[in-house]
Amino acid sequence: MTEQVANKVMVFDKNAAFSDANRYKSWSPGASGWANLSDCRIRDTSQFGAIGLAAASGGRVGIWNITDEKDQELNDVLWSATPGGNPHALERIPDIGAFVAASSDGYLTVYGPTAVSKPSTLAQVQRVTLAGAHGVLWDPNNKLLWACGNKVVQAYTVSGTYRNVRITASSKKVALSGLGHDLQPDYSNSDRLLVSDSYGVYSISKSTLSKTTLHTTTRIKAYVKMRSGEYFYVRGDNAGSRDWGSPTVVFSQSADRTRSGAEFYKARYYATGFN
Repeated sequence: MTEQVANKVMVFDKNAAFSDANRYKSWSPGASGWANLSDCRIRDTSQFGAIGLAAASGGRVGIWNITDEKDQELNDVLWSATPGGNPHALERIPDIGAFVAASSDGYLTVYGPTAVSKPSTLAQVQRVTLAGAHGVLWDPNNKLLWACGNKVVQAYTVSGTYRNVRITASSKKVALSGLGHDLQPDYSNSDRLLVSDSYGVYSISKSTLSKTTLHTTTRIKAYVKMRSGEYFYVRGDNAGSRDWGSPTVVFSQSADRTRSGAEFYKARYYATGFN
């Protein structure tokens, strides 16, 4: 999860209390530009193994090396950038080593490398308008990049390699009722995307583009369905100085977990692989 009070990415076993003693991993950037961590996810690479991807409303996006240490810090960062606006998500396009950031001010920013195995060579190569851009997700089966924004989930084709990589809006898109917040794979169904907006949570078929309402709960900031079929989410509680967050992660089949004084914004399944 991204926990914005301590400003850390924290990993816990869902079956144990979310206490410091029970943490499996953590990452603390602890530097200017990383305030209010807004997204995290892990991806697999041939060069570094598992890496963490993060976006922060303070202005930065970046990746860090998930080492054998329990706690990672700023010195484990492999690359970072300032896409502008209010960064809300970062995704990796495998094989070509490109990254795409979503900024809620209304655009996607594409970064291309000169060498796939060297994140330090990444540089901005493109910016694409998407009103209210909040979520971005790579679709390995269809080789598409999906993004959610204001009242839409939009698919993009990817062309080129290295510094010539570009994304182009495709004809595949699905209307939402409100501002899209979170976009995740359905780990239990490779044809499905899961997206939340201001009014609920929806399942979208990547093949037919049909949309099914799963929940009408409002203010869902993160929603994930695991391979077992269990789902969990974070709902903005409209309380405190960060009314978009919550100290509680809600589970459908397990005990809810609350960390006193915390403000979780995103919660993720600790797995690199999905379809």
